[in-house]
Amino acid sequence: MPGPKVPAAQSTLRILRFLASRKGPVAASSIATALELPRSSVYHLLAVMTEQGFVVHLPEERLYGLGIAAFELSSAYTRQDPMARLGEPLLRALVDAVGENAHLAVMHGRDVVYVVEERAPYKPSLVTNVGVRIPAHLTASGRSMLAGLPPAQVRALYPDRDSFASRWESTAITTPGQLRAELSRTRERGWAVEEGDVTPNFASVAVAAHDHRGLPVAGVALTFLGHKIDDEQRAELVGHVRRTAEALTRRLHGAVPGGGG
Repeated sequence: MPGPKVPAAQSTLRILRFLASRKGPVAASSIATALELPRSSVYHLLAVMTEQGFVVHLPEERLYGLGIAAFELSSAYTRQDPMARLGEPLLRALVDAVGENAHLAVMHGRDVVYVVEERAPYKPSLVTNVGVRIPAHLTASGRSMLAGLPPAQVRALYPDRDSFASRWESTAITTPGQLRAELSRTRERGWAVEEGDVTPNFASVAVAAHDHRGLPVAGVALTFLGHKIDDEQRAELVGHVRRTAEALTRRLHGAVPGGGG
């Protein structure tokens, strides 16, 4: 028998679902109209959710979008067994095909968390053990996912220089402008890369897997000794990574960018 309804809780969840269904942040008035809620209630609930990190307010644009806490809830789900179970056989096949270390990561706030790691025989161990967190903007897998998010959402995650502070010493990207430029290059290429930003002498290439809305939910990556892989070999590795990411997208019943199945 269902329990008593809690109007504020219902309205809060409806607002979160609505924000999750949008491609980017929206105005409070649009939320109130779409959900047929009083504007005063919408503003009050948005203020509470902003304080708790589930919603981010972009005052210059007068828009509201999902906050870091909402991303953490989402990636908490994808970090569980379903994602690992779906990804592990694909990454094993990827490693067998190319002989390099492969890993699968999901977003957790401004970090990536590694949920699958497959090591190739006789290859050096890396820092991408399952459960390890690394700032997303430094990693190929993180960049592959960030490049697929709406620009306003990226601005909400990285509003200023302080957003890039971390225990990692890399100075590859330290400002919102540098991040925008890198993500633009990533979108143009169709895949992400990092060169020694996480571990000296090592490079990584990555492609994102997507959900049913075409939004990135995980990053498939290969890591290798950069000086041992020439441009032709790197292009071949990227092709394998792309096919693996597309296969994972299909397993997730997602939308493959470019109209794939």
